[in-house]
Amino acid sequence: MRRFWLLFAQTVTIALALYFVYGALRPAGHARLLGGNGTVVLEAARVDTPAPVSYRDAAGRAMPAVVNILTSQKRKHAAPLLKDPFFKKFFGERHQQRQEGQDSEDEEDGGDDDEDQASLGSGVIVSPQGYILTNNHVVEGADQIDVVLADGRKAAATVVGLDPETDLAVIKIKLDNLPVIVLGHIEQARVGDVVLAIGNPFGVGQTVTMGIISALGRNNLHINHFENFIQTDASINFGNSGGALVDTRGNLLGINSAIYSQSGGSVGIGFAIPVSTVKSVMDEIIKSGQVVRGWIGVETRDVLPEEVPSFEMTRSSGPFIAGVVKNGPADRAGMKPGDILLTVGGKAVADTNEMLNLIAQLVPGGKSKMTVLRKGREVPLDIVVGKRPPSK
Repeated sequence: MRRFWLLFAQTVTIALALYFVYGALRPAGHARLLGGNGTVVLEAARVDTPAPVSYRDAAGRAMPAVVNILTSQKRKHAAPLLKDPFFKKFFGERHQQRQEGQDSEDEEDGGDDDEDQASLGSGVIVSPQGYILTNNHVVEGADQIDVVLADGRKAAATVVGLDPETDLAVIKIKLDNLPVIVLGHIEQARVGDVVLAIGNPFGVGQTVTMGIISALGRNNLHINHFENFIQTDASINFGNSGGALVDTRGNLLGINSAIYSQSGGSVGIGFAIPVSTVKSVMDEIIKSGQVVRGWIGVETRDVLPEEVPSFEMTRSSGPFIAGVVKNGPADRAGMKPGDILLTVGGKAVADTNEMLNLIAQLVPGGKSKMTVLRKGREVPLDIVVGKRPPSK
């Protein structure tokens, strides 16, 4: 009897062990008979929990606040007077060829003189009051702006303010119960962090792409006057401009603005304006309709390493004053071409980009202490800051 009991216990133990091993090794799913030919396939069991590596929650939080922006602009045609034969003879064949070329373009587009030139982009709702962030180049010059929400609602938008120097714009719509994105903290972001780009590439509809932060603080790209880009390899294409770059919690890290590409499509080098810049520009535009920046009236370039000995500099970098605007703030304070700017408001200046950002933060009309290096000697200057003129 004891031998029988031991044999039974061993058999049950082996059977249980085999069951658990099979459960651990078999594909995740259950057998299901499909069709009439007796074919058995494995179908994954339905589960409510996300996969181990999924960004569905982040995308789900951010996507409702990302909108499609449709803009249109009236075609500009020649004045009727230019079609008059008597008037046209004063312009010769050049005007006639130009007009014929324009007429042929109109025929290809359908021949409608009132037809609009349409374009598309993306935007991000940042306020329950209907304020939307996007790129300046998305809405600049538009005669009509329409916003389409992720839930299908559509509304006409008005421009609150534009800032071409950072390529940012704020527009506004009037709708209730608007989804709003949460602003993140770019100072906590690091190279290698996973990010999601949300927008409307090529007009196919709202799309989410994934990548990482490739670099922070990118500048000297000659895209905007003020540059501090987040670089990412998340796919950004035509139509993504103005869309959101978010972290894995769905918080806004930047506004997608530009790509580096020789083909026009994404090659894994995209740039977003960081949320720190976005917030300061947005607050200024909502407050006064424009961004007011400081200005001293100088033209600069960075000092080259081989020039350091000749300038008797104690450091290897700094903005070289190549020119001074006559009767501008710097000129009136005594700054001269050939000076090297060392400090602005007590803060050391490393290069031209840092100088532009520091001076832009100064309040026009106020005084700022600056230090320049002139012939190996430090010279302090008190400059009454001017207002930066609008970019051309």
